[in-house]
Amino acid sequence: MEASTTADALDRGRDAFQRKAWATASNELTAAAERSPLDAADLELLAVAAYLAGRDDDSAAALERAHHEHLRLGEPARAARCAFWLALAMIFRGETAQGGGWVARAHRLVEDNNLDGPERGFLMMPAGFATLFEGGAAAAYSIFAQAAAVGERFAEPDLVAMARQGQGQALVASGDRVAGIALLDEVMTSIAAGEVGPIASGMIYCAVIETCQEIYDLRRAHEWTGALSDWCASQPELVPFRGQCLIHRSEVMMQSGEWPGAMHEARLACQRLATPTVHPGLGKASYQLGELHRLRGEAAEAEAAYRKASECGHYPQPGLALLRVIQGRLDGAAAAIRGAAEEVTRPLERTRILSAYVEIALVTGDIGAARSAADDLTVIATDIAALPLLAMAAHTRGAVLLAEGDAKAALEALREAGEGWRGLQAGYDGARTRVLVGLARRALGDDDTAQLELDGARMVFVALGAAPDVERLDRMAWRRPHEDSSGGLSPRELEVLRLVATGRTNAAIAGELVLSEKTVARHLSNIFAKLGLTSRSAATAYAYEHRLV
Repeated sequence: MEASTTADALDRGRDAFQRKAWATASNELTAAAERSPLDAADLELLAVAAYLAGRDDDSAAALERAHHEHLRLGEPARAARCAFWLALAMIFRGETAQGGGWVARAHRLVEDNNLDGPERGFLMMPAGFATLFEGGAAAAYSIFAQAAAVGERFAEPDLVAMARQGQGQALVASGDRVAGIALLDEVMTSIAAGEVGPIASGMIYCAVIETCQEIYDLRRAHEWTGALSDWCASQPELVPFRGQCLIHRSEVMMQSGEWPGAMHEARLACQRLATPTVHPGLGKASYQLGELHRLRGEAAEAEAAYRKASECGHYPQPGLALLRVIQGRLDGAAAAIRGAAEEVTRPLERTRILSAYVEIALVTGDIGAARSAADDLTVIATDIAALPLLAMAAHTRGAVLLAEGDAKAALEALREAGEGWRGLQAGYDGARTRVLVGLARRALGDDDTAQLELDGARMVFVALGAAPDVERLDRMAWRRPHEDSSGGLSPRELEVLRLVATGRTNAAIAGELVLSEKTVARHLSNIFAKLGLTSRSAATAYAYEHRLV
């Protein structure tokens, strides 16, 4: 009876594995193992099922048992294969020391036994990715090419797909984005055809989507995110890749203006990546959640999310610096974005930093710094020639030209940005550009067209729930064209406002105007009351938008 029960559980586990019911397979195979030791092949099935069900510890234990069982049976190649997958899982969890130990063990098995098989190719992958992440794109490409050749020689589809993915990423990193993306698309077709195993498929899906987003190939990122969602939905008990999938879905939905759905996906990603063990992707999920909270004006929630992202090792800029602007902490915003611009050197990563730098520099009155950042961004965007980057660069150029007083030239750049955002169906970014178009039209005396642009932008902001943008428009867009822009401020209050707009503290203003800090604080309170403002950043924005500086 006991043998029959064990056999039944084993059969059910194998059947569930074939149906891709990963949690069920893990449960049944575990139950069978509790009654009688599993052989090495079934231990490998248990390891895969447990991993895909999100049970990392159970998966690692099964792989380790399978490794030792293969050694006992005199099967060093299979033992080395188990060591590789165990190492890869540990490295992805951030356990790099233990993962490195298993890689070294696998290498020793291959070398000591003079093995000539796909294991040699698999063991090239960690070195390839380490070389790529350290900036050695050409050397990494060579390593991946060798691994792919091994995979092809031994007809090992997982190895070929993973190596081709590495080659594609290396090409992108070296600047050959067209060839790199073409290679990544080729890899994805092999996954769509069902030629690649589930663990490798999930890893490749996430890597390809992330690469597309990094180079601003948003259309391709949207397409592969939809494919990843379908792939996950076809395996209801799948856990590991659902967290990363949700992050990508959230980013896509945010870009297309579906902010409530994007918020739901980001929160769900945070939950799934935090349990049963903290996944390295939790930092990115937290940052995405922080971005959504910031755009909606939920400062406390955004602060907590950025802090969590940083704790998990994800760089919290430029989101945190932009949050400081909303909070009125302009000195902190300026310092943070300057530091980020110095630290982040890779061109594609710098684009987001430079865009935020322009915005923050203009708010704090540092037009020279804004001009420099906008010029740098234009150079990168022109070199990469990706539509989102070109639109972003045109927007920042227009903003700087407007601040410099050249409204006509600003309009030309802003038209280019607007066309780009429309082509990408990026409603929020398009609305931000429309605000600048409205201000440029107003500066040129075309008040009717200006009001139409500002009205249109406000409608988008309200629909999205972009509270800070609505507040900003309500402060400056709804006054009549010939209304006194001073807002009823006294000459002394205007002096204080102009100095606030340059980023000076109350102490600095007191010293410059020969007043007490208490008097400056009273003037600032009066300014807030008369203009209906609540923060120094809002006062700064008012000053620039109404040409008081």
